[in-house]
Amino acid sequence: MKHIFLTFAGIVAVCSGAFPQKSIDKILAEIDKNNTTLSALRKSAEADKIGNKTAIYLQNPEVTFNYLWGSPTIIGNRTDFSISQSFDFPLAYSLKNQISDQKNEQIEFEFQRQYKSLLLKARNICLDLVYSNALKSELTKRLASARLIADSFKAKFDLGETNVLEYNKAQLNLLNLYREMENIEIERKTLLSELAGLNGGQPIDFQDSIYLEPVISSDFEQWYIMAEQNNPVLGWLKKELEISQKQVKLTTAMGLPKFKTAYMSETVVGEKFQGITVGLTIPMWENKNGVKLMKSKTIALESITFDNKLQFYNHLKSIHSKTISIRKNLEEYRTNLTRFDNSEFLKTALDKGEISLINYIVELSLYYENVNMSLALERELHKSYAELMQYQ
Repeated sequence: MKHIFLTFAGIVAVCSGAFPQKSIDKILAEIDKNNTTLSALRKSAEADKIGNKTAIYLQNPEVTFNYLWGSPTIIGNRTDFSISQSFDFPLAYSLKNQISDQKNEQIEFEFQRQYKSLLLKARNICLDLVYSNALKSELTKRLASARLIADSFKAKFDLGETNVLEYNKAQLNLLNLYREMENIEIERKTLLSELAGLNGGQPIDFQDSIYLEPVISSDFEQWYIMAEQNNPVLGWLKKELEISQKQVKLTTAMGLPKFKTAYMSETVVGEKFQGITVGLTIPMWENKNGVKLMKSKTIALESITFDNKLQFYNHLKSIHSKTISIRKNLEEYRTNLTRFDNSEFLKTALDKGEISLINYIVELSLYYENVNMSLALERELHKSYAELMQYQ
């Protein structure tokens, strides 16, 4: 199901030494190794697995010793000794072992659910960093341009070739870009701090600013088959249903007769008796309605499993459609943004005095806003894609 294609943007990324997806995967591998939450979850899972393997064996044997003083003393004392073992119907032990194995598989599914959730969080932080780095790179260019304009208008103002209003506008424009740069740097540091927190406190350097184009299969139904198989929540529910079905059989087996065997000896003055005893517990009232209860729970679980599958299918179908739509919109946005880029014309017109500085700033701000929207749309596309791909 997995295909990898290098689009033009991907080739540019490789040639420039930036390979975001590979870098992100490397970071996720580090987090997998260093994350303290995952480490705790793994240890907890191992402990729970051991717990599921307890209380599934024979009951403990029982040893009894009695020393009885006789009265009157002439009759002597009596000594009794016995060792006994109780056990359920043999089928019950096989079913208990099968259920414990399935519960351990459930523990793995639950761990995978939390594991995928944590790594998706880390991936989204990386995608936010790609966006922040790209925006920082864009702002660096804008800042350099604004600084040249501000210096130019300062020189003109000093020579009396422009008025104080134009001079102030140029300085304010530069100041605003400085503030934007400071804000994006604060955002970057916050994201890097969050990423370090997920990496066990170890800092991560992340400079990528280019995304690879996602490869999205248009055949949702075929793609969904694998996604359903890799969903740990559905896997957990499937095991829960199997456990419930086994519990019906176990409850039935526990309603069968229980056995008890024992060796027993009795010693009195001049006499000794020894032999074996066999006991049988006949179930009559203790387990009443037990099988009926488990069958009802199984039917309820069947409905819950079906409902979860339906919700998962609709959720992924919605995300899949959304991702394809965003990609289409982004492609159109990029094309139009390139086609209607007036930044060079505006600079020429400003230099020739054909437009005022305020008009230049307003027109350029409109273009900058569209560039920012394009970057934001690209981030949204990759976050949507990341949510889809966590099940592949």
